[in-house]
Amino acid sequence: MQRLSGADASFVYGETPSWHMHAGVLVVLDPSTAPGGFDVHRLRSLVEARKGLLAPFLRRLVKVPFGLDRPAWVDDPRLDLNRQIRPVGVPSPGGPRELGALVGDLLAFKLEPDRPMWEIWFIDGLEDGRVALLLKVHHCLADGTRSARLYEVLFDLEPGAPFGRPGTPVLQGERIPPGWEMALRALPRLAGTPLRAARTSGHLGRSALGMLRMRGSPEWPTVTVPFQAPRTSLNQAITPHRGFAFCSVPFSGVNAIKNVFSVTVNDVVLGICAGALRRYLADRGELPGKPLIAQVPVAVHVDDGGDVSGGAWGNATTVMGVALATQLEDPVERLRAIHASAHSAKVMQHALGDDLILDLADVAPPVLLAGGVRAYSRLHLVEHHPPIFNLIVSNVQGSSLPLYIAGARLEASHPIGPLLDGGGLNITVLSYLDHVDFGFVVCPEIVEDPWQLADATSAAFAELEKAATRSTSPSKITKKTKTRADDGAGA
Repeated sequence: MQRLSGADASFVYGETPSWHMHAGVLVVLDPSTAPGGFDVHRLRSLVEARKGLLAPFLRRLVKVPFGLDRPAWVDDPRLDLNRQIRPVGVPSPGGPRELGALVGDLLAFKLEPDRPMWEIWFIDGLEDGRVALLLKVHHCLADGTRSARLYEVLFDLEPGAPFGRPGTPVLQGERIPPGWEMALRALPRLAGTPLRAARTSGHLGRSALGMLRMRGSPEWPTVTVPFQAPRTSLNQAITPHRGFAFCSVPFSGVNAIKNVFSVTVNDVVLGICAGALRRYLADRGELPGKPLIAQVPVAVHVDDGGDVSGGAWGNATTVMGVALATQLEDPVERLRAIHASAHSAKVMQHALGDDLILDLADVAPPVLLAGGVRAYSRLHLVEHHPPIFNLIVSNVQGSSLPLYIAGARLEASHPIGPLLDGGGLNITVLSYLDHVDFGFVVCPEIVEDPWQLADATSAAFAELEKAATRSTSPSKITKKTKTRADDGAGA
């Protein structure tokens, strides 16, 4: 039995009927490469053969009575694959919009707590003969970066790879403790609460000093802190319903933009999202004069110390706020402003301590956290204060090599992130081969048509790509060279 970390437990107790704490990915596959065909039975056979490598995904969640302590994982190798992996057909004609609508409907249902906290929907009926898999994973099990490690288990580098892998361990189960035993086990940890609180107070003190030192730094003017975001139509109390859309842009174009303007890939992704949001809000007559603020999850390195949910699994992220400069019309000027804001956010994160949020989550009593989240949602407090952030934008690096699952070739991976109350939009991005795949999760009562954002994203990318091409055009290079020569002759 292994107790969840504070960060992992926060995703369990932060869940309400409207806040679904599952993430995931929609993968589109070409089944023609699979030897003997590809169907839900073949997928189940693959998972059955490799379940020894999926130990964290076979655990069940056991809560402590009265929320006295964080829940625990209990190893349970009994896996009902008929329940975990289920088939569903996309409505005719099986195009992108029909697929997106189906995924939105499936995302609206929370994962069942009495079984392993993941599920796969095998989706057939796509118009081009392709199939899709929707993988849902509860956030308490893994963050976006660590969920990507599933690829190492489920995917292969060649279509004919055998299902079984050498050295796959045989899993040993353990009994599920009764409630009274879980409560007794919580007592020592309860006794250590004052010590953990003192340690966290020391961390807060060091973070405050680091922030004070930052005030005199060149990065301070572009630092973004919570509650600076303007209120937009995106920032309302969410409902249990979900909508989903997706699109892709070429990675070569993203990389070219990065090189021309001397920024990072993540800056370009944020710049594309900023351009899309500017178009979306301007078309609705809602573009604010202040920049939208994105909450950007960032993976951090922590010392697991044996007290997290599975060592290499669980959550090890912090968040930073980045101003998206949506008030700026020029896409290059907007990209440079985003680069400056992201750099300042990284400096601020370092000053505060990469693991500050993880430390705070570790000391928060579960019962108080759960009660606070329920009260916040029930009282609609999100409508009575400025938005903490306008939306979530997450970017994860994927594979640069072709991948196959049970022989079917992976064509695209559109990632899926959770919504937080007060933010009806999550944009998650995952690279694969020569393209970058976007996934847009929305609350349909807030964003009625997420495909407007997908279309705006493609347009925003084209705008930046055109600006990059213009900056490297031969006429400009010749003109610059001539100007330098003239300057030298006149010196």
